[in-house]
Amino acid sequence: MKTQNWYVLTGLVILAIMSAYCSKKSVITPTLSVSPSEIAFKATGDTAEVTISSNVAWDISNPASSWLQLSKTNGNSSEASVQLIAVANTTGIARSVVLEVNAGNKQLRRISVTQASSLYPGYNISPAPADATGMGSTAVQLAAKFKLGWNIGNTLEAIGGETAWGNPLITESYIKAIKAQGFNAVRLPCSWNQHSDKATAKIQDAWLSRVKQVVQYCVNNDMYVLLNIHWDGGWLENNINSQKKDSVNAKQRAFWEQIATTMRDFDEHLLFGSANEPAADNAEQTAILTSYHQTFVNAVRSTGGRNSYRVLVVQGPSTNIEKTNDLMNVLPTDPAKDRMMVEVHYYSPSQFCLLMDGDASWGKMFYYWGAGHHSTIEPERNATWGEESDVDASFARMKTKYTDKQIPVIMGEYGTYRRDNNKYAPKDLATHNDAVDYWLTYVTKQAIANGLKPFYWDTGGALDRRNNTVLDKRTIDAIVAGAK
Repeated sequence: MKTQNWYVLTGLVILAIMSAYCSKKSVITPTLSVSPSEIAFKATGDTAEVTISSNVAWDISNPASSWLQLSKTNGNSSEASVQLIAVANTTGIARSVVLEVNAGNKQLRRISVTQASSLYPGYNISPAPADATGMGSTAVQLAAKFKLGWNIGNTLEAIGGETAWGNPLITESYIKAIKAQGFNAVRLPCSWNQHSDKATAKIQDAWLSRVKQVVQYCVNNDMYVLLNIHWDGGWLENNINSQKKDSVNAKQRAFWEQIATTMRDFDEHLLFGSANEPAADNAEQTAILTSYHQTFVNAVRSTGGRNSYRVLVVQGPSTNIEKTNDLMNVLPTDPAKDRMMVEVHYYSPSQFCLLMDGDASWGKMFYYWGAGHHSTIEPERNATWGEESDVDASFARMKTKYTDKQIPVIMGEYGTYRRDNNKYAPKDLATHNDAVDYWLTYVTKQAIANGLKPFYWDTGGALDRRNNTVLDKRTIDAIVAGAK
């Protein structure tokens, strides 16, 4: 009986061991691998393939089904290929999603998917081979050819059309009149957004042709011309922030591809300016502004031809000298060597240069500026800041930061204006007019001495555009005196 029990007990033990062994063999540990784990799609729409290997069933979550389609969302224990299809991103904002592949028992893999944004079609539809004909000057060599610059303000940039702000159409005879006063460079502030289709950013052919005609007037008369995108409703200049970065870059690219293609055949007499007075005030905004300038450079260069060598002008934050000196420490990358200039503006002190219609909350109007030009009759209107030493210090900053390093600086706008024909006329008018002359001469002279190329801002007050006669000879004479 004992022997029999021993055999039974032994059999039960063997059976238990075999049962445990078989049970252990039937337990499968899930495995899961996914490749690649990161995918970046083009804005225009794109496809990619993901390989999933697993020894158990798996599934994929897809929170972005509105713009991202998957050829399959689940599978069994085998290797599988999943095709990802992204539709075109016309939102103006880059988008992203994380897909999760789950095989159970904590086997989870993630796929990071991003897609750039594009609001508009591509307009670089006829890129040309690089052409250096007539484009031999570097930025420094070209700047050396500028004598004095003149702005045709309140005209091509006028919201509502070229004549909407009271000026007549630009004529070639007017360009000749500017040249006759001693100026050999013109800055053309220009708007484009109001002349474009809002859905596609397509600029009207008639407007492109008109601007090209005005550029031709300048080139015909051996005048250098800087063509820009001016304030233009503020679509760029008032939107230097991360929320608008993608959509602004999309429009910047679309516009400059069209402008550059249209103007491609002009020689080095034509320069392009990325913006006007971009409202950047800190390092973060300046970095975003630099991206707008980079888009400008890339768009112009991509069109080829003479644009491969054209001198391009990028604007400092708010075109303010001090902010530009402190914040703009990196310029856009340019495949063309030594073909870039920097632009700043100068209206200082603002109470003397810009404040024309009474005192403001931020300051009192100055009528008198500079040594020997203060008034004893109206001393409360003498400048208390922004005089000669400040001019010298500001321009010296640009010399040290840029011109000494062979990067020319355009002083794209500057000026001060007489108050002799309004209700705020100074009591000491003779001293005021002398002060205006002195400011214009001093600022022009010091700009040139520090390597800055000055462009006076005129909206029709100094030179009559209807009959091409001089309205304010003192202003023109003072500017020319500064250049001498």
